[in-house]
Amino acid sequence: MIVNFTPWSALLGGALIGLAASLLLGTNGRVAGISGIWSGLLWPEDGEERGWRFAFVAGLAAGAPLLLQLRPEAFGDPPGRATAVVLVGGLLVGFGASMGTGCTSGHGVCGLSRLSPRSLVSVLVFMGVGFALASALGFGGAA
Repeated sequence: MIVNFTPWSALLGGALIGLAASLLLGTNGRVAGISGIWSGLLWPEDGEERGWRFAFVAGLAAGAPLLLQLRPEAFGDPPGRATAVVLVGGLLVGFGASMGTGCTSGHGVCGLSRLSPRSLVSVLVFMGVGFALASALGFGGAA
């Protein structure tokens, strides 16, 4: 499956992500880091509100069925990759986000925009490792 890159859809998507992150920070004073939002929903600390976390995660979950209706060609199994491998990869990403005290959305979108040095180091590390592994495992290249 090849989805053609168009700068307009990327620009719109980036603007919407930035708007959502800004609204969450402006209204709740919270960073839109998905791993932190998810863990706070599952294991809230004393007095921590779960309502906004549930709404945020529900909005993320609602995006997939909406995209399926609007652009069904965007969905499909990665060629040659078993579902179990994809699931294990997802669990490892979650474990890594916990170890790194944040995820790509928290560090990459919110942390970099706040000029956080810790987020810059985190992004450089996870992007570098991701590029290296994708190259080593043959995930990149021309289709």
